[in-house]
Amino acid sequence: MRPLDEIAKLSKLDLSVIQTGEDGGVFMVRHANQWLKVIASWGMGWDHVSVSLSHRTPTWAEMERVKRIFFKPDEVAMQLHVAESDHINLHPYALHLWRSQNESIPLPPKELV
Repeated sequence: MRPLDEIAKLSKLDLSVIQTGEDGGVFMVRHANQWLKVIASWGMGWDHVSVSLSHRTPTWAEMERVKRIFFKPDEVAMQLHVAESDHINLHPYALHLWRSQNESIPLPPKELV
């Protein structure tokens, strides 16, 4: 994940820093005519970005925009569908991006992506 000071410099990209702390921050990111609430954090060996709106789930294009702002160009991040028994839903319209800080995410061959 990009350092918070680097993310904050991207304010010209319609990004507003709401709050920062030792392990992350809260941001608003403008995409088209929508403001996306973004919570970014790192801890326990994971970079994590939560993206939400109050009235609907973020689109692929909105998630892609957030990924490009918060993660470096060479970093792979994933959306994760865990087993039902591990699923916790705290917000009906939030999606998440994850990146392990210690292991590479296995990827399929490029021609399958």
